[in-house]
Amino acid sequence: MPNTVQALILGLIQGLTEFLPVSSSGHLVLAQRLLGLREPVLTFDIALHLGTLVAVIIFFRRDIAGIVQGILGRGPERTSYTWLLVLLILGSVPTAAVGLLFKDTFEAMFASVLAVGVSLLITGALLLAAGLAGRPRRDLEKMRSWHALLIGLAQGLAITPGISRSGSTISVALLLGLERELAVRFSFLLSIPAILGAVALQVLDLPGGTGLAWTPLVLGGLVAGVSGWLALKLLLGLVRQGRIHWFAYYCLALGILALVLA
Repeated sequence: MPNTVQALILGLIQGLTEFLPVSSSGHLVLAQRLLGLREPVLTFDIALHLGTLVAVIIFFRRDIAGIVQGILGRGPERTSYTWLLVLLILGSVPTAAVGLLFKDTFEAMFASVLAVGVSLLITGALLLAAGLAGRPRRDLEKMRSWHALLIGLAQGLAITPGISRSGSTISVALLLGLERELAVRFSFLLSIPAILGAVALQVLDLPGGTGLAWTPLVLGGLVAGVSGWLALKLLLGLVRQGRIHWFAYYCLALGILALVLA
């Protein structure tokens, strides 16, 4: 279990990199190696993910409330929110399929700095491609089922350490022509069932009868949640301005550094 200082550092890294398109898993692998933590601690990892999950739920609470109203057949925008829910369900299918079928394969990569480096380079290339895409004009009503499936597939493949979940899903959405704000909204709303599913699988793998050090867990989760909310606000502003490709240069540089370390 990380000590208090390590928990604060890892919580901050998780919160910022979970939502900024630079790969939280890749950063955590490198950070844990630098902090002397050779093996990830499952209970601490769950706490960090729960912290960022709370952040995204709070940030997109209006969309979530709209979806609930759509299910109940209420609200002036119930048709749009019902369609959004259908798209989110469709997008979650390939994510779940990839996660369940290839979970062990991708988890084995967490021990490889080389794999992280290559994956960060892929993330950088995706972000550059998204930056070169034309101005997106497709709103929610013009979004189709196959768009959701492709974005969900990108999210599923992002369980690879070094492939940014937000970077890959937002980039694919922008390359498909989705409006910038819609790309961010759909990406992070789609992350909610994905994070819940990942946490559920981790809970099943928890060993029984072990004592927990609550201070690092609570501190790490709290810092991850607060920094994650701030990162979401920053990312939404940059995507609106068409500047998501700014993060590409960072991912490319970090990927090269990881290859050198490997």
